[in-house]
Amino acid sequence: MKLIILGAGGHGKVVADIAQQINKYEEIFFLDDLLQGNDILGKCKEYTKFKDEDVEMYPAFGNNRTRIEWEEKLENYGIKLAKIVHPLAYISPLSTIDDGCVVMPYAIINTNVKIAKGCIINCGAIIDHDCILNKGCHLAPGAIVKGENILPEYMKVDSGEVISLGMYK
Repeated sequence: MKLIILGAGGHGKVVADIAQQINKYEEIFFLDDLLQGNDILGKCKEYTKFKDEDVEMYPAFGNNRTRIEWEEKLENYGIKLAKIVHPLAYISPLSTIDDGCVVMPYAIINTNVKIAKGCIINCGAIIDHDCILNKGCHLAPGAIVKGENILPEYMKVDSGEVISLGMYK
């Protein structure tokens, strides 16, 4: 299996690092509009050249709406989205995470959590029981979402921010 990451900036580098650690991918490459290098195959708009049943892609864009737009473009073209979960994250077996998400080290995803596509759960972020993160949410490092919250699409919870129990319904 190959992984192609769209965007070779900071987030893309982190995703590639985690992808190497999970040993799912034999090769990891990038598409990027600005940067060049041996592991950059071309520009993002050239993604159609690399469609293959043995390829997953992940759009590593920090802008939540842009990331979702790219995920939808990839899916509409029949390209499988990657789901990248660091082995040091805790994920309750009673929770679900859609494709197109990345979960970083020491994140905690507790019981009955549902994470929609295109979410970023950064280092040390905590999502307590019975929460729903709608598409394109981003929990920055150390963000906390207490139980029984339904976060709206594209919401960012910044580092150190705490969303109180049931604040978003």
